[in-house]
Amino acid sequence: MDYLKQPELVAKVQDYFGVNRKSKQKNHDYTIENKFWYYIFLFGTALGDEVFYSSFIPFWFWNIDGAVGRRFVLVWCIAMYIGQVLKDIIQWPRPGPPVVRLHNKWALEYGMPSTHAMVGVSIPFSIILYTMDRYLYNIPLGILISTLWCAIICVSRLYLGMHTVLDVIVGVFLAIAIMFPIVPLVDNLDHYFLTSPSAPLILIVSAVFLIVYYPNSGKWTPTRGDTAMILGLSVGIELGAWTNYQAGIMKPTELTAPYIIMWLSYTMFGCLLLRTFIGFVCVLLTKKISSYITYNFLCAILKQDVDILKKSENTLQNKHKTFVELSCKFVSCALIGFNILYLIPQLFRFLRIERPTFFTEI
Repeated sequence: MDYLKQPELVAKVQDYFGVNRKSKQKNHDYTIENKFWYYIFLFGTALGDEVFYSSFIPFWFWNIDGAVGRRFVLVWCIAMYIGQVLKDIIQWPRPGPPVVRLHNKWALEYGMPSTHAMVGVSIPFSIILYTMDRYLYNIPLGILISTLWCAIICVSRLYLGMHTVLDVIVGVFLAIAIMFPIVPLVDNLDHYFLTSPSAPLILIVSAVFLIVYYPNSGKWTPTRGDTAMILGLSVGIELGAWTNYQAGIMKPTELTAPYIIMWLSYTMFGCLLLRTFIGFVCVLLTKKISSYITYNFLCAILKQDVDILKKSENTLQNKHKTFVELSCKFVSCALIGFNILYLIPQLFRFLRIERPTFFTEI
């Protein structure tokens, strides 16, 4: 399968979808001839980006289903950690000339496997697997939407010049291979994380261990920081759900699955809009405040100047910056996750705009 690694195939994909090269120099001059595909694939690649996680995951918990949300977040976290680690172990570079990179956001990361492709499989298809016995809905339509979701993410990585064909194929099949044992296991893990008194300690210690002993690639890459954020968010979500359950706020429903989907009335839609707006304002405030306090606190403990440390290089040898940035990302995302599941829903309840079934989704 060596031919799949050749950048010429990615260049052909770009040509097919209307990326016209004007120069063969190192810094390519190019024009986008087909704006439709350009914006479609920008949207597609955003489905596997931080902006998507930070908007889709909270929205799902506040407005759709918490039990399914906790499960697909665990699947996503495990798949992403494995994919990120493999990137820094394999160390395959991203495609070079004649491929045109339409984005440079992920340029410092390695390419194999494509974690965007892994997200494109793990999130939509785990949602299907966890909802097919829980709700009455058109499952074939759900599978079709999930397939289109996955396809647009995968093709977008080729179109933007960020991955080879082999990167994407390995990402898809790796995610499928991971989901076979993980999807049924996560049901048991979720129950344990809700009910066990020792769950918070195990979650925090495990996450810190995975961040500290993350495989070093010989140079700093953004994957380690992204991994700390993913682990932090996942741990925070589980801690928020655990707090709800242990406090007696979360109780099982008396209804039996499969449930009928409740379509929105005007009042319910208004509450949805209020929950979404207020919730995202709270999330942004949590991120800003927690990041500022954590960064400054850690710099004070290490006796480092904040401005100097922020401007210093990201290298594995710059241990102070590595420690502060990873800790800051983990703590701030953990607090966001905790607030998404515990504090913000309490605010919704106080304002009487809560989703009626939120505290029954076990």
